[in-house]
Amino acid sequence: ERERERARESARERERARESERERERERARERERARERAREREDASDRSRARERESERESTSERESTSARESARESESKQEHARERERARACASKRARARESARERECARERAREREPWRVHERESAGRESAREHVSKRAIERERARASERTRERESTGESARGRERAAHERDRETVRKSARECERERARESARVRERPCERESESARERERGGRKERTRAREQERERERARARERATERVSEIESVRVRERERERARERECNRERESARERVRARDRERERARERGRE
Repeated sequence: ERERERARESARERERARESERERERERARERERARERAREREDASDRSRARERESERESTSERESTSARESARESESKQEHARERERARACASKRARARESARERECARERAREREPWRVHERESAGRESAREHVSKRAIERERARASERTRERESTGESARGRERAAHERDRETVRKSARECERERARESARVRERPCERESESARERERGGRKERTRAREQERERERARARERATERVSEIESVRVRERERERARERECNRERESARERVRARDRERERARERGRE
């Protein structure tokens, strides 16, 4: 009986060894499966992150394209505004020239009527000097415009397409136009000093002042709109970064939760093995008793 008990005990030991080996094999298989699952999850997470990166890249590209389109539209609008301003300046210059011509004609008529009066000689000389200065200033403005148009033609012929150089040239053209405008302003000041008695000139001057004020307001509004657009772009970029960071945090939390679950499963499996071992030990004790 003791021999049979020893044989049964050795058989049970071998069975336990085989069972523990099978349990270890199953545990290794589960570990491999969990490792494959984690690898798949990491791959999925990396795929999702790459997809999000591509999506954010597409969004940023589309945003850059829309921003460049808006910038080019604003630049074209600014160019058109400058062209209209130059056209208005030319119209004002031609109007002033016609007014000066008619004034000179009237003055000549009055001079011919009163050419015997000696105090008119000085007035005629001063008028001649003033007209000479006007002619010189007009020629200077025309030369500046010719140089600006020549630079524009050279830029277009050489195929210069960099936006920085375009803006620099555009700024130089605007500076030239501003210089010409300042010269025109000085000329208008001299003209207004000469023709204060003419109400139509005063009205046209006030209209020009209102037009300049409206241009300044439009320029200020465009600058504010650009600033708001940049602020919105910064906010969107910050939101994208925070969203990506929150997704990464959630991924790390899920990974830690899966790791804790796997640890609990392993611990419960070990506890079951220990419980079976204790049960067998108690059974052996009862058999020996």
